[in-house]
Amino acid sequence: MTSIRKFFWLVAVVFTLLPAFSYAQDETNSLADIATSALDGLTTTDTQSTEGDSSAESSDSASDGGEEAAAEDEPAPVDTSAQPAIEQLSAETGPDYEAWERVAVRAEQGLANETVSSFALDRLRSEIVNWRDELLAAESINSTRTDTVTAQIAALGEKPADGESEPQAIADRRETLNTQLETLMAPAVLAQEAYVRANGLVAEIDAVIRERQTQHLIERGPLPLNPVHWVDGATAMWNAVTSIANETNARIVSRFSSGRIWESFIQAALMFVVGTVLIARGRSWIISMQDRVIQGAGTWADALQFIISLGQILLPLLGVWIITIAANVSGLLGFRGQLLVEALPYASLHVIIAKWISFQFFPEDPEKDSLLGTPGDEHKRARRIVWSLGWLLTIGYLLTRLVTVTDEPDTIAGVVLLPIELLLAFFLYQFGRLLFRTSKKEENKEVYRYRFFAVAGRIAMVIAVVGALLALAGYDVGARALLYPAVRTLSVLAVIMLIQRLIIDLYIVWTGSPDSAADALMPVISAFLLIVISLPILALMWGVREADLLELWSRFREGFIIGETRISPGDFVTFAAVFAIGYSITRFIQSTLRSTVLPKTRLDIGGQNAAVSGIGYLGIFLAAVIAITTAGIDLSSLAIVAGALSVGVGFGLQTIVSNFVSGIILLIERPISEGDWIQVGDQMGHVRSISVRSTRIETFDRKDVIIPNADLVSGQVTNWTRGNSVGRVIVPVGVAYGTDSHRVEEILREVAEAHPMVLLNPPPNVYFRGFGADSLDFDIRAIIRDIHFIFQVQSEMNHEINRRFSEEGIEIPFAQRDLWLRNPEALREMARSQPSEAEQAEIKSKAAEQQAVTSEPPQEPIAPDVPDKKDDNNDNDGDEIS
Repeated sequence: MTSIRKFFWLVAVVFTLLPAFSYAQDETNSLADIATSALDGLTTTDTQSTEGDSSAESSDSASDGGEEAAAEDEPAPVDTSAQPAIEQLSAETGPDYEAWERVAVRAEQGLANETVSSFALDRLRSEIVNWRDELLAAESINSTRTDTVTAQIAALGEKPADGESEPQAIADRRETLNTQLETLMAPAVLAQEAYVRANGLVAEIDAVIRERQTQHLIERGPLPLNPVHWVDGATAMWNAVTSIANETNARIVSRFSSGRIWESFIQAALMFVVGTVLIARGRSWIISMQDRVIQGAGTWADALQFIISLGQILLPLLGVWIITIAANVSGLLGFRGQLLVEALPYASLHVIIAKWISFQFFPEDPEKDSLLGTPGDEHKRARRIVWSLGWLLTIGYLLTRLVTVTDEPDTIAGVVLLPIELLLAFFLYQFGRLLFRTSKKEENKEVYRYRFFAVAGRIAMVIAVVGALLALAGYDVGARALLYPAVRTLSVLAVIMLIQRLIIDLYIVWTGSPDSAADALMPVISAFLLIVISLPILALMWGVREADLLELWSRFREGFIIGETRISPGDFVTFAAVFAIGYSITRFIQSTLRSTVLPKTRLDIGGQNAAVSGIGYLGIFLAAVIAITTAGIDLSSLAIVAGALSVGVGFGLQTIVSNFVSGIILLIERPISEGDWIQVGDQMGHVRSISVRSTRIETFDRKDVIIPNADLVSGQVTNWTRGNSVGRVIVPVGVAYGTDSHRVEEILREVAEAHPMVLLNPPPNVYFRGFGADSLDFDIRAIIRDIHFIFQVQSEMNHEINRRFSEEGIEIPFAQRDLWLRNPEALREMARSQPSEAEQAEIKSKAAEQQAVTSEPPQEPIAPDVPDKKDDNNDNDGDEIS
């Protein structure tokens, strides 16, 4: 039978046992409730038993009385001076303030009594938090009606000043509305006062509990190096094991005597076998399934391999859970034994996850790359370190649970757990050293991931050393508070890295480009989100109470107050949603106008773009106003802040505001439009876009020039295509002196009129501009249909002019210069004294022969002064001229 068939067979067996699982789970839940109550009682008893000597009994009595006062809902002394008004308000609307007053008084009495346990305070805190949420919701009672009455009072006008009067009807109406407003606001004001009180009580309880936790962390127990305590620790462990064995033996005898031993034995035995098989063979089945599935998977191979590898956690954990259920179903375990067995799933999770992580980071094949960059020959050692950390966490958790479920004192845990803590510190140091050594390799120094590994390795080594010293000094709680969370933090970071790798694999599958995954933004964003999500988990690992996290979340939901307005995250979500809807509608309207409506009108392209842009700005403004109104944000309370910001804008953002206003002017007046050919200073090109701050011009060199809108409004701008594309072309022409000027004028006019781009109305003109230094200067000035073709028209006219002038024999002059030499005789003598090329070759050959005969380096031959090539040319030129 193949591995896959075995797997499905075992799944079928498990499903056949689901009814038993449900029964066992119900029984487990009931036992867990009982165990929680018992553990709370044991914790309270242990705490009270270590507080004093002869005066401890009286302290315990006071503690019991304080806890009863804090935990039971008995009426407490309450100030009854305002009781009728409170009862009336509670009867009309809002919370039950009488019940809240009793809870608040009990909390204040519990805080005043130092002997009240932290468990009782925590229960009180949970009750006050519920009240606080209810009181926060009550602050908005009658808010709508209050706004209406306030508007009515404002409609009556301002109250007359001293010495002035108003009509009696208005005065009576104003007094009635003010009385009504005070009545409507009373429940909200009372709820706000109660909310502040509840918030303060929660903060006081948190401060007390945190102070007790701190004292517990720095509390020193028995010195574990003292051999006297070794005997106490061994005795405590023997007593714990003996008590569990006695309970189990008693249960077995009771079952035998009553004849119920075989009621659930077969079912429990079958479940035990199934769980054992899952633990022993689960990982090998998953590996076999991976090999079968990833064959031919292509780009899906890595992602599928990781997803299937999760079965290496699920199957063994399922096996442990089935064994736990089997132990409870058998009915052979006593109370303490059941509590210890119920800890097996969580304890075994450390080993299972450690083994899974070790094979993910350090593959068995040394040729495969490691996520930590460790070489292949160190993979086996690294896996052993990770396995050891997982086993030590499991054993430490089980020993701690064993000490907790027995009647042994908590102080003995430091002696019992010392070997576990020292070994845990040792392997944590080894793992930190492995990280640090890997990050210090030359090829890894510049990679950010390995720099992070270096920091993590240093921190792990420091925590290992400090934790070991604390454990040896007797600070067992502090040592465990450092070592255990440090190892679990490393496991959480490892899981984050594996999930990040899965996301990258899925991104590669989605894009089909493995090379682009390293530079993509999506994996980076996913990594950031994973880290943010893991922060609460890490906080709980390091001792932060769940209540503290819920308090942070509650404060976040409450938001913050600006002026008289409370702004909560819900308001932000409402604002974002409404604004997003309004923005989408605006873009849809713009798209519809641009593609469907405006092309059918007589507006030019520039006008259409201006209309679309204006509607876009108006739509965004309206969307923002509607979103603020829908979110319930009162902008009137922000008037002072807005005024201060406006002053800052006026002084610090003058240029930006000026450009913004200029952009609005450009869109309204439209002196330039998109597509126009303009010239601003020495920049010339086509307008490609007009935004609220600047205008983008594309030059004829295909370069973008960004010009602030204020320069376009206040400066000089030449628009070559404003309104139409008609423009004038000027073609200058020069002819030689002596040419018939009238004939030249006729030819140029014929050339201009014959060009297809030239308009005949108005007709082109030819002007005889004057007498130049070398020519008679003429100009052709003509109006062409499209100014964008001005350079093409100039070129074609020049070609035609050149052809006609050649046919007519008209010469186009060019500048001529005569060169005169003052001393041609001296140049001739220098040329004659220069050796010929044959003489120069002979000199070079003699120098080469001398160098071949002697070993000394040859001397540079002394040749007569030879003019350079430039002088030679000049000399020849002089001969020719002479």
